[in-house]
Amino acid sequence: MAPYLRLIRAGNVGVSFVGTVVGGLAARGLGIDIGSGGALALLLAGASTACVTAGGNILNDLGDRESDRVNHPDRPLVTGAIGVGPARALLVGLGVVSALLILPLALATPLLVAILASAWFVILAYERRLKSIGLPGNAAVAYLTAAVFLYGGSAAGNVVVALPFAAMAFFATLSREVIKDMEDAEGDVDRRTLPRTAGLGPAGWVARGAAGAAIVLSVWPLLTFLPLRSVAGFLYVALVLAADGLFVASVRWLPARLHQEQSTSKLAMTVALLAFVATAFR
Repeated sequence: MAPYLRLIRAGNVGVSFVGTVVGGLAARGLGIDIGSGGALALLLAGASTACVTAGGNILNDLGDRESDRVNHPDRPLVTGAIGVGPARALLVGLGVVSALLILPLALATPLLVAILASAWFVILAYERRLKSIGLPGNAAVAYLTAAVFLYGGSAAGNVVVALPFAAMAFFATLSREVIKDMEDAEGDVDRRTLPRTAGLGPAGWVARGAAGAAIVLSVWPLLTFLPLRSVAGFLYVALVLAADGLFVASVRWLPARLHQEQSTSKLAMTVALLAFVATAFR
């Protein structure tokens, strides 16, 4: 099973599941009514998100086999641990299951269907065109991350409250994706990424701008629905300040220390996720 877990990038799949649940809890607070099926709705949405993430990762690896020979030579499709045929079959299966999982919720929450359809559309557009033209591809990946929180908020019945978390996730992911492209610039010979077309310096400033936008947006919950003088408000402020500090650190040295900066950005996003969880205790 190990090659398949690496193919779907099990860690990312788990994070997407957790992100959906966190989006729902943050949107609804601890008012999720287990008895009325609220918890089940979140779990089904989380499992659906996990399938989309796994399928997207497979599709990405199928399209990136040549560049991965340089950038990621240990990927299962490059080493031959998994064949192209089985990978494609698994991709189709995951797409079907992602839709079946939310079928019981579709009539009551049609927005879930719209978000799911948009996610698969963006994934396909990314692989067919967007990933080869730089910043639009980065924005597509950022949207997919933001959609995780919208999906959870929609399943919980309060997508509006999930908007600030989705917006923060969008810009934080955009920053990290640009940094990743900076790190992979040498091997991305078949892609017109921002670092390859504009240079590492300008790409670094785009990453800084996106991180800055995520930091500015971190005050949104405090201005709308989260009381500052509450346990949830205190926890959120403490965690989001830590996350904001890490985001600053993730772009401080660009374009140097690219691997370290990319890892710091990932840590910042993890701490931010904990900050989102804290808002559920309001």
